[in-house]
Amino acid sequence: MILTFQQMKAAEELAFRNGATPDGLMEIAGEGIAGSIHQFFPGAGTLVVYCGKGNNGGDALVAARHLAEAGWRVVLRLAAPADELAPLARRNLELLQDTAIQQGVPQTSGSLVLLDGLLGIGATGAPRGVVSELIDEINLVRKERGASTVAVDLPSGLDATSGEIPGAYVQADFTVTLGAVKTGLVADTATPVVGRLAVVPLPGVSYSVSDPASVIISEMIRHLLPLRNFDSFKGTYGRIGILAGSPCFLGAARLSSAAAVHAGGGLVTLYATPDSYELLAGSCVPEVMVQRVDSYLEVMKERNDVLALGPGLGREHDQELRRIIAESPLPCVVDADALNAVSTDVSILLHCAGLRLLTPHPGEMERLEARAGRSRREWASEFAEYYPVTLLLKGARTIIAQHDAPPVFNSTGNPGMGSGGMGDVLTGVCAALIGSGHSPRDAAMLGAWVCGRAAEIAIFHGKESQESLSATSVIAYLGAAFNSLRNGDY
Repeated sequence: MILTFQQMKAAEELAFRNGATPDGLMEIAGEGIAGSIHQFFPGAGTLVVYCGKGNNGGDALVAARHLAEAGWRVVLRLAAPADELAPLARRNLELLQDTAIQQGVPQTSGSLVLLDGLLGIGATGAPRGVVSELIDEINLVRKERGASTVAVDLPSGLDATSGEIPGAYVQADFTVTLGAVKTGLVADTATPVVGRLAVVPLPGVSYSVSDPASVIISEMIRHLLPLRNFDSFKGTYGRIGILAGSPCFLGAARLSSAAAVHAGGGLVTLYATPDSYELLAGSCVPEVMVQRVDSYLEVMKERNDVLALGPGLGREHDQELRRIIAESPLPCVVDADALNAVSTDVSILLHCAGLRLLTPHPGEMERLEARAGRSRREWASEFAEYYPVTLLLKGARTIIAQHDAPPVFNSTGNPGMGSGGMGDVLTGVCAALIGSGHSPRDAAMLGAWVCGRAAEIAIFHGKESQESLSATSVIAYLGAAFNSLRNGDY
């Protein structure tokens, strides 16, 4: 769910009238923040807490206490003297009596995490005075020391409702928002400031929601991955047909088909034309069946449960692809050059014989329909309202839209995913999920979350960096990402 500042405050006030206590909610919030930091930084390091006067600072201090108990070194940077803090913040500061309050950030080894607890969701206007100075310090330390910044509820300086940035602001790598996502966090202007978005639920707080949109979190999609029955077999999890690759773009075919295998596809067949068949037959993972076809139209007679179309195909097959997209009764994941084929006659999407999941990046989306100054949410939603398809608009905050369902934003991923082949992996994952029985929308939500989470695990639990992360690495960590979802990670 997505709430304005006013709706969030009303929900908290109702919870207090129904018996919840401010200190109880603060403890839950702080413990959740600590848990999310532990998820992204599994080894204890140094935590520098930037604490404001209000309850936002109190949440940060509770998180610091839990992390200190787990072995983290905690350093405090206060925006005001201790006796000027709000009562709950002051109380939690007293529980950190042995923690150093320093004028600067110490030299460290290991993880250095900056926890932004300066301003809460009620703050408006440009930050001033000491708060503005501490914001500048956070950003400077992040840049010069390679620290990671975690914002409590929202990055200080960002308007919680509009997403506007009127002055100085914290550049966050992760934002751990409390209870529900605030509208400003998913505004287009906020995406580069908010970073990876995690949500800490607040039990006992109920919400009156006017915006039907939501952000994908694990508890929202966890139920879509039931445990497999013991007597299941390869036919249970679908026959996935993939049309991908050409002599110049063999990697796209290899990535999408391998991703389909590692996302649970029962039987994965890659269809290849004569000019690429031998090259693909000798280079794909052994679980993929590579089948030669003289024309991709032959695929319409094959026994499959879903088709994935487009990665690395080139443009010489446009006419065949348009016909398959229009006439095949099977669900189709339409990506890359299949989207380019559609862009020459988008009207075919009005009357497709089966369900269609389109997965464009912004450039491909622009060829389907000009953005014309709209927000990404408006752009995706209005397209899906007109065309009866499921649309997954890729980007740092991927959006999934469908005419009969509210839009959703993905929360996972990192900047290391800005490299070639990531879309090919997503196509294969979504196709495998549809083949195992998911609707295109559910497959899109699962696929986006799992691919982004795999990229995170590759860095924080594997040996990758944002620079070294590749699409192949994402495939290697898909299993860990599915387990992460089942475990209810943020």
